[in-house]
Amino acid sequence: QAQLVESGGGLVQPGGSLRLSCAVSGFTLENSAIGWFRQAPGKEREGVAAIKISLRTTDYANTVKGRFTIYRDKNTVYLQMNNLKPEDTAVYYCHILGIPWGQGTQVTVSS
Repeated sequence: QAQLVESGGGLVQPGGSLRLSCAVSGFTLENSAIGWFRQAPGKEREGVAAIKISLRTTDYANTVKGRFTIYRDKNTVYLQMNNLKPEDTAVYYCHILGIPWGQGTQVTVSS
């Protein structure tokens, strides 16, 4: 069964960096689109970044453009997050259409 497992979250000060990982198992990424989403307390889940593997194209929410980078290495999809802000605090999820959501990884940006 296909599975997504997120990791790499943590507590970081404003201006800091984190790299999130999404390990994909039981699924071939070659012709897929993968997105990173986040959900802050009391807010709806929102898309942050996406990558289309075969086209090698990426897309970002305006709120993270220039700070976050999505990329893939074999069966892991990463989200490099730089210059983090308190408003980036949320649970982060990766997602592929048709595969169950994972448990996410908590990112907290605070001094």
